[in-house]
Parts: sequence; structure tokens; C-alpha cells
Amino acid sequence: MLSIGSRDFSIKAQLIIYLHHHHNFATTTIITSPPLPSLHPTCLRIYPNGTVSETPAIRLVFPNGPALKVGFCCREQEGEISRVGFVFAMFMKQFVLGLLEKMGKRLELLVVLFIGVIFLHVTADPVEDKQALLDFIHNISHSRSIKWNENSSVCETWNGVICSEDQSRVIELHLPGAALLGPIPPNTLSRLSALLVLSLRLNSLTGPFPSDFNKLENLSSLYLQFNNFSGPLPLNFSVWKNLTVMNLSNNAFSGNIPSSISNLTHLTVLNLANNSLSGEIPDLNVPSLEQLDLANNNLSGIVPQSLQRFPSWAFSGNSLASALPPALPVEPPNSQPRKKTRISQPAILGIVIGGCVLGFVLIAFFMLVCCRNKEGENGKVEKPKKKELFSKKGVSEKQNKDTKLSFFEGSNLAFDLDDLLRASAEVLGKGTFGTTYKAALEDATNATTVVVKRLKEVSVGKKEFEQQMEIVGSIKHENVAALRAYYYSKDEKLVVYDYYEQGSASSMLHAKRGEGRIPLNWETRLKISIGAARGIAHIHTQNAGKLVHGNIKASNIFLNSQGYGCVCDVGLPTLMSPIPPPAVRTGGYRAPEVTDTRKSTPASDVYSFGVLILELLTGKSPIHTTDGEEVIHLVRWVNSVVREEWTAEVFDVELLKYPNIEEEMVEMLQIGMSCVARMPEQRPKMQDVVKRVEEIRQVNTGTRPSSGISTPILNTPPPPLEIAGPSSVTQ
Repeated sequence: MLSIGSRDFSIKAQLIIYLHHHHNFATTTIITSPPLPSLHPTCLRIYPNGTVSETPAIRLVFPNGPALKVGFCCREQEGEISRVGFVFAMFMKQFVLGLLEKMGKRLELLVVLFIGVIFLHVTADPVEDKQALLDFIHNISHSRSIKWNENSSVCETWNGVICSEDQSRVIELHLPGAALLGPIPPNTLSRLSALLVLSLRLNSLTGPFPSDFNKLENLSSLYLQFNNFSGPLPLNFSVWKNLTVMNLSNNAFSGNIPSSISNLTHLTVLNLANNSLSGEIPDLNVPSLEQLDLANNNLSGIVPQSLQRFPSWAFSGNSLASALPPALPVEPPNSQPRKKTRISQPAILGIVIGGCVLGFVLIAFFMLVCCRNKEGENGKVEKPKKKELFSKKGVSEKQNKDTKLSFFEGSNLAFDLDDLLRASAEVLGKGTFGTTYKAALEDATNATTVVVKRLKEVSVGKKEFEQQMEIVGSIKHENVAALRAYYYSKDEKLVVYDYYEQGSASSMLHAKRGEGRIPLNWETRLKISIGAARGIAHIHTQNAGKLVHGNIKASNIFLNSQGYGCVCDVGLPTLMSPIPPPAVRTGGYRAPEVTDTRKSTPASDVYSFGVLILELLTGKSPIHTTDGEEVIHLVRWVNSVVREEWTAEVFDVELLKYPNIEEEMVEMLQIGMSCVARMPEQRPKMQDVVKRVEEIRQVNTGTRPSSGISTPILNTPPPPLEIAGPSSVTQ
């Protein structure tokens, strides 16, 4: 222990030695003691990634000496180096040199001073900002734990908090989906005067826009969407001169849109959609503005000229008049009438004669073409044939071969291959594993419609094919399309399913987009998700848990009579030749770890289902192109949009007209994003997904079991959607 006047300091010699042997570790520890002005006994460690931790200093006991009255040191931790920091070293330089010389400790002092000079970058926690955050969290209701330990470093260990590079101020606060309830306590967050980014989206915050936020003059990004704020917006937005992104959508803000927003010269994103704003839209002449959404408010008047560069959906759901000029100019009342041009009688006669001649020529040509087409064999006209299931090659030419199909127990169907060959058929689609037909079988007593898939590229023998078909055919579940029959020969491999009148999720979602289309409403999309999730979860319980689907996509999800999704084409990939990863039809649904389609796993099925959820939410195909022919991968696109806090932009524009579904869509988005986690072990189990999807809303589910399997009850709500940005920090 070293005494300098009334000040006592203690250091542990072995700490310096520890540093000497581990100099390549980039952590720094400061030991401070009460006698130093405005400092308390604490240990600050700076880690290689720039974060700082704070721990209380512990009483020092010299290895060969008595206990000290006022001596403190830092605990050594594995993988750390303890260094005496700059403040302590500079203090020691002035007062202790003589004392150490008498004690023969000159070497140790030189080491201390050397360390202090080199490691000048030493800072403490931002004490005032830390207290402001503590006051905020202690005075607001929150049903979910916020892991802020008062005794730990705010810059290193506090979730959602980001500090400046020198660790002196809090510059970002991210608490999305943290279950915060009620109004923001006054004089708490407003004390974070260095704050650049504030994200409190997806909570249950209420009350007016916090009036003391005008103290946050450095704000560049403000995310308050999906809360319950109400009342008018601030009149003076000019105080936030650095604001670039402002998302206040999906609240209950009312009143006019302040014209002072036009003073935000750096603003690039403005989202005020789904509020109760009224009045006319001000002339927000902000050249930097790139994204705007004012949809679903009570706005009236016209769209200002400065905002007409944005798409019409940005203003939909309001009572706006057209800002466009009339289609045709209106003549002044006193304008001179136009002279009418009369056509002479000879001209009219010439037109009539010319028209008749042209008509005779066309009729003669048409008759000549028809006569040639009618000349068949023996001069007879051939009668048109029904469109057959497929050309009669292979098996149809080998009538001596076995043409019986293998039906499963409980099936009331009775037909053979010849019946299928004679059936009129309609091509439903050409997929990864073959062509699918709608076949209408008719006889004297009844008519039967089935779906027949003609498989291609089957790589297994008859025995293995039949074994897989028996496993799939044994599945009995209301959300799994029943396999009714199959056929295997050298030339043909067929599978037969029930026909679903309502079609596939893909056709309902993507067919005939544009004017006149009946949009797929949210309840239908929710029921598709619930049914498909139940079906996939049940599939994963079959064959001792070894069965997977392997090819989940919207075109393989059909709607039953109740509108719930039913999964088709179960287990086919294991029978086929492997499809290379770039295959366009499956690439958007395929999990990143799947390189061989025959070796899918339950986790890769979960990924594909997650893509299906994103497809239902966005209305976009998993891989699609923009007008500029740019290829867009749906999962990456959703990640980027959510990361930029423009979550509402994700959802299909057809869903925007349905009220009170925003929270359900966000919950479904969270589920979808958890399913498409890049690492398989980070994805939820399918039975857990079923539970989470069903908990969004009970949509005519009745009391029947959800998936035919026991699903554990989730005791805690799903975590909030967290998408890592460039700095690996969630918004």
C-alpha cells in the first residue's frame, strides 16, 4: 500500500506481471479510489470490440502483507489483461516516485507509467445518460424484462443501448417490441441530448407526442410506429434539423400535418400512414425526400405538386381530390365555333365501292384457307378430339402390360391407367418434379375429378418408390392432401390426389393482379398459414419423425372447403434426381444449407414455410424481377426493408384497406423471419410455429386439435423482430 498525504492507493504486483505476459490482449482496466476527485472505486475494462464494462473494485490484500484499509484492485478474469490506467498513472507520477525509490520499486513504477502513457483511451460510463435511462425504465410499465443492470456498464451490457466511440454519451436507443406500456415518462429520454437514433416501435406506448423531445436536437432517426400515441403532432419540427428518417405510422395521431416538416432539409423517409390525421396536405417541398406514406388517414384536398412524384398508394385511403389537370381542355365560352367539314357525295360513293371490293377479297381468301384445312384423309373432315391427359406413348401403347393403379385403403375411387389416358385433362402447372393435370373421369353413373402429377426424373427403383408411396399414403390429416393412388412402370410414374376447387395459394395470390382482381383478404391468408403449418407439423411426426416434405411452396399449398391450407406433394424429392441449387422454381424457397434436394431436413422445411409466410404477407414471389429486370430475393428484400425501419412497406398493398390487422401482420412477420434464420439451429420447431401462428387469432378454428400432435405451450411471448443492421445492432 502506498500512502501520499491522506490518500492511500494499492496495486497488486501480479497484475503488472500478468500484463507483461499477455500484452497481446487488448483490454484495459482502470483502478480508481475514493480519494481521487469525482471518482469512485471501480474497474473499467475496454475490450477489443470497443465495448466497456464496469465492475466494483474489490478490497486488496497483499500476498505477503496485512489487509489494507483503503485498498482496491480488479479481479482477474480469464482472457483479460489488467492494466493500470492513465488517471492513476499520472497521479502516481507526481507523488509516488520518491517513495517507490526508497522501497526499491523503481522497475514496477516504470512499467506502470509506460502502460499509462500508451493506453490513454480510458473513459468511464456516461453517468448522466445512464441515470436518465434508469429513470425511464423505472417509471414506465413493461411486461417484458429489460436487462439493464444498474451495476453493469451501460455501453457494453445494456440491451438496445449504443454509445459514442469514446463511450462518453448514449447516441442510440433501440427498444422494439419491448412490451412498454403507457406514456413516456417526462424528463427521462429527453435528457439523452446526444441521441441520434430512437426506436420504440412495436410497443403499447400511449399519450401525446412527448413535448420534451424537442430537447433531442441531434436526432437523425425517429421510429415510433405501431404504438398507441394520440393527439396532434408537434407544430415545430424545425428543432430536429438533422432528422433523416421519421416513422410515426400506425398510431392514433390526429390534427393537421405540420407544415414545418418542410424545414427538415435532410429528411429522406416520412411515414405517417394509418393515423387519424386530417386537413389538407401541406406543400412539403423537401427535395431529399425519397419515401413517403400518408395512406389511410382523413386527409382532404389535393396532393401538392411537390408530392405528385410519389406513387398513388402513398395517398390511398384518404378523401383526396384529383390534383391532375382535366383530361381535355375546356374552350372559353366566347371562343369561335369550329367549321364543320362536309364530305362530298362522290367521295362517299368511292369509299363504299372500295369497302365492298376489299370485303369480297377477304371472304374469298378465308374460304380458300378453310377448304384446305378440311381436306383430310379420304376427303373427310376430322372431328376434333378431347384434350387427353398426355400423348399415348409408352405405357398406352403396351396394352399387354399391367395398367392397374395402386389405391390406398379407404379410397372410393375405381379407375385404371386407360381411364386416365382417355380422360379430358387440363394442365394446372409444370413444376419442379413434373406436370400436373386436372383429369375429369366420366362414366355412366358419376363424374370424378382428380389431380394427376406425371413425375419426371425419378431416380429410384420400383421397390423404393412403392415404399415411399406407402408411407405418404398412410398420412391421414385434414391439412395434408391425401395421396389416393400411384402408378409405376418403366415409362411412367404417376401420383393421384384429390382435386381442390379453390386452387392453390400461388394462383390465388399471384393470378391476375391489377384492376378488377378480387384481392386475397387477410383472414384467408391467415387460414392458409394455419392450415399449412398444421399439415407440415403433422408430416414431421410420420415415419418415426423421419419424414420431411422437402418441396414446400405456394403452388403446393391448396385450399380445402373451409379455406385452410392443405399441403401436397409430400416426400417426392427423395425419389427424384437432385436439382442443382440455381433452380429458379425452388431457389427462393430452399434453405441455404440445402445443396441436395433429396436430403432436406425438418429445419429446411421450416425455412421454406417461413418464405411462404413472407410471400403471403408481401404478395411477392420468392424470386421476382423489378421493372428494371433486377432479380430480387424475397428474404433478403424483407430483411433490408425491416432493417431500415420501413416495416409497413413490406406488406402487400392489397392488405392495406383492411382495418385493425397491422399487429397481426407484424406478429406473422416476426414468425416468418424467425423461420428463415440463416442457421438451422436458430429456427423454431414446426410444432412451435403452429402454436405461434394459431395464437395470432383464432379464425374459426373450433375446438379440434391443431395439428394432430401435442404442441408445448409457450409460456413467454415470441421475441421481437430483430434484424441486425450494418453495425449488428437492431433497430
